[in-house]
Amino acid sequence: MDLSDKIEKLLTRVSKPASYMGGELYSVLKEPEDVELHFGFCFPDLYEIGMSYLGMQIIYHVLNEQPWIWCQRLFAPGTDMEALMRSEGVPLFTIENKQPAREMDILGFTLQYELSFTNIINMLDLAGIPVLAKDRDDTMPVIAAGGNCSFSPEPLADVFDFFMLGDGEDVLIEVSEAVREYKRELSGMQEPADTADGLRPKERLLRKLAGIDGVYVPSLYEPQYAENGCMTGHRKLWDGAPDRVVKRFVMDMDTVSYPLRPIVPFTDTVHDRSVIELFRGCTRGCRFCQAGMICRPVRERSPEIIKEYSYNSLKNTGYDEMSLLSLSTSDYSRIEPLVRDLMQGCRAMDVGLSLPSLRLDSFSEEILKEIMGVRKTGLTFAPEAGTQRLRDIINKSITEEHIYTAAEKAIRLGYSNIKLYFMIGLPGETDEDLDGIAEIARQITAINREVSEKKGRFNVTVSVSNFVPKAQTPFQWAAQDTPEEFNRKHLYLKDRLKMKNVSYQYHGTETSFLEAVFARGDRRVGRALIRAWELGCRFDGWTEHFDYSKWLQAFRETGVDPDFYAHRGRAEDEYLPWDLIDCGVSKEYMLKEKHRSEEGLQTRDCRKGCTGCGIKRYQECPVYEQGANYS
Repeated sequence: MDLSDKIEKLLTRVSKPASYMGGELYSVLKEPEDVELHFGFCFPDLYEIGMSYLGMQIIYHVLNEQPWIWCQRLFAPGTDMEALMRSEGVPLFTIENKQPAREMDILGFTLQYELSFTNIINMLDLAGIPVLAKDRDDTMPVIAAGGNCSFSPEPLADVFDFFMLGDGEDVLIEVSEAVREYKRELSGMQEPADTADGLRPKERLLRKLAGIDGVYVPSLYEPQYAENGCMTGHRKLWDGAPDRVVKRFVMDMDTVSYPLRPIVPFTDTVHDRSVIELFRGCTRGCRFCQAGMICRPVRERSPEIIKEYSYNSLKNTGYDEMSLLSLSTSDYSRIEPLVRDLMQGCRAMDVGLSLPSLRLDSFSEEILKEIMGVRKTGLTFAPEAGTQRLRDIINKSITEEHIYTAAEKAIRLGYSNIKLYFMIGLPGETDEDLDGIAEIARQITAINREVSEKKGRFNVTVSVSNFVPKAQTPFQWAAQDTPEEFNRKHLYLKDRLKMKNVSYQYHGTETSFLEAVFARGDRRVGRALIRAWELGCRFDGWTEHFDYSKWLQAFRETGVDPDFYAHRGRAEDEYLPWDLIDCGVSKEYMLKEKHRSEEGLQTRDCRKGCTGCGIKRYQECPVYEQGANYS
């Protein structure tokens, strides 16, 4: 019985067989013998999560445009499917062709969040591939990673052969070309450029990859530690390794390839809708936000291209909702005329338009009137902190007037559900800031009573997440609150939010603690990661699967002190495990922003004038070329 037949028999025994079937509209099939490079795109979570990720659709499209590359998808199987795969001897397989993962030439994982790391280890094991890079030989796939967590890569440095930093459209092709040459060398089709270097083919490949801008090869460096356990640097094991690895970014968003025929799943996913990316980057400078730092500079698509992409995507997919996606969608320089134009087409097609990531200070009543034209859902805003003092500390440039004006506009337009996102445990926070969260909720319910003409139910949902100090941000030196302090603050808020028409949601403290350990960890925490997986940890971001006791056991057994990474503030002159990685924003700038936060000083949006973040070392910021549009 071949592998496809074995998999087909398993599908009758699992809860979501469509997650493993393949054959979706616009999925790509090629003849295996007609391609030179087999690329497996691995999403370390369930199919319904991964298929909602725009980055996967972009990379899948970019790679499959090349006739010599076949990119196939692999996802973390659900626990029921994993149990059957292990009992029946079925390895991790691709969705498209049911090929074993081990037959791929490259397995590329996207690192979107730290709580998926055990799934990475599990997927490699299911594939029959050694977890540690040092244990893999030339017959096995090259294991790569990209995504936000690659900007703090050390916890996974012993697992991956290399990391790709920043935008992937160009670097993926360059990496694939290098691996194609490596394959030809292994097969004897091509002589290596230097046969006298005494290197194994894979060692030669890794050195070549290290010469590609935006590629970090961890095996070429050895971390150095002081007696107190702090890192003191990375020692190069090969003189040709770069001193720092600078991220890649594409500048022209109108010409970069984009999937106008994205894969349409057979089954429900987290986000069943067409997604159009307006721009990359953010100019706001929120000091807690990693994405806002590592994704600079801002690069916009033109309205003409956005409209063309939108209509083609809707026509090709049949979705009844379109979402305009960016870190801060309403910061698009021509958002109001764009929304008006898009809504004309959406009305004709009976399609809803959603704009996530609306900012309270750029909130437009005109935009809301437009998107109400087809269907109306709840609104979500993110004040982040309960008082102006704390918003100044984190550089969240909104005021109470912004908050209440936006809420009043929404209520007058008929919105009956408003969700507010806050963060607790921020540097400089006091209980008065928590009181401020409750006061904002109270004031919005009062505004509803005053201005609403509807007699139906109105609800404000206060959703609270725990602050996690992230690498490559001005708060990377800060200590995280202990779980005990987070629990106290949750209960404190719960008591103060006991009011009519207000709901309260908050995140678990243990997962936030774990996230902080890996967000700022070094290579040593990788030992605990592997041990936690051995103890059975999987899907740590899912409440029903997370087992904190196993993580504590893993830390104990490997001698890793998680408090050292999560709860310890960093000295400003301390070498940080991610200092080898250059995200474009300089460490000096982040330190300056740290000092400004301690003084309660805001830094202006860089669309209103350069703040000296350092990105112009590599590329002139395009936001200044259209300065008249941002005044």
